[in-house]
Amino acid sequence: MCALGLVGMMAASAQAQSDAVKRTSHGDPDISGMFTYRTITPLERPAALEGKETLSTEEAAQFEASERTRLNRDLFDPESGAPSAGYQSRAEGGVLSYNEFWYERGIELTSDKRTALITDPPSGRLPWKPEAREARAVRRLNLRNGFADHYTDRSLADRCLLGFNSGPPMTSGAYNNNVLIVQTPGYVTIFNEMVHNVRIIPIDGGEHGEIRQWVGDSRGHWDGDTLVIETVNFRGETAARGSSADTHLIERFRRLDDDTVAYEFTFTDENNFTQPWTASMPLRRTDEPLFEYACHEGNIGMHGIMAGARQLNTQKVTSTR
Repeated sequence: MCALGLVGMMAASAQAQSDAVKRTSHGDPDISGMFTYRTITPLERPAALEGKETLSTEEAAQFEASERTRLNRDLFDPESGAPSAGYQSRAEGGVLSYNEFWYERGIELTSDKRTALITDPPSGRLPWKPEAREARAVRRLNLRNGFADHYTDRSLADRCLLGFNSGPPMTSGAYNNNVLIVQTPGYVTIFNEMVHNVRIIPIDGGEHGEIRQWVGDSRGHWDGDTLVIETVNFRGETAARGSSADTHLIERFRRLDDDTVAYEFTFTDENNFTQPWTASMPLRRTDEPLFEYACHEGNIGMHGIMAGARQLNTQKVTSTR
């Protein structure tokens, strides 16, 4: 009788543990749904917060208010792109493309009040190799100045090949920070609102293919209740900072509760970084739908960029004569 009672208690305990994990109809841990990953927490820790991993409730409220003001495009001068008089900003200049109405950036820090999405290295900063940091700074300067001898001089986002926040890996950006995750037997589909990027990922733990792609070649498997996705064979630079064709990416998804999926990724690129780096952020359930993202309808945007660069170069040549 005692033995039977013990077996019954163990079976009930195992059932309770199993029921604690939300599962799909085919038995996998359920990470599906519509989520937003927008947050005002920056990828890298600001220099002013060096050594400070988290903020107090009061400090967080002050930081959030300051950032909302700093990023508010309606406070920028529409001609120069600089902040309006009387307001000091760290934002970069440049003639405005949109006013604040069009932005959908985060307005608050992650719930744990972290000062950076990067969790490793502990500094919360990207571990750049000096030469890679310098090369990226030169490229960004050229892009801001309109440099474009050829369309391939422009960024992948300018060319509508990749979204600046859809990844992989996903990172919070200025707008379109929404993703739909769909699970079927043997596959997980990650559908980003930005540039309508879709990844259909086998989760059988199989071998990678050999074809290089802009978003790489992804294969997944379950590690307990965590979905682990490994992506290699990128065609070139990705949407992530400092990446190259040799980028190796590990993403992890784990359901925390009905409204939250934990998202973490580890990024390795020995061409540009001294060590792998890891970042994490929550995917929070949203009832909002995905909207169409129309990028450069008819590629008119690229034509304008190139034409403007030609005109700017002509003016520079004329002024030096």
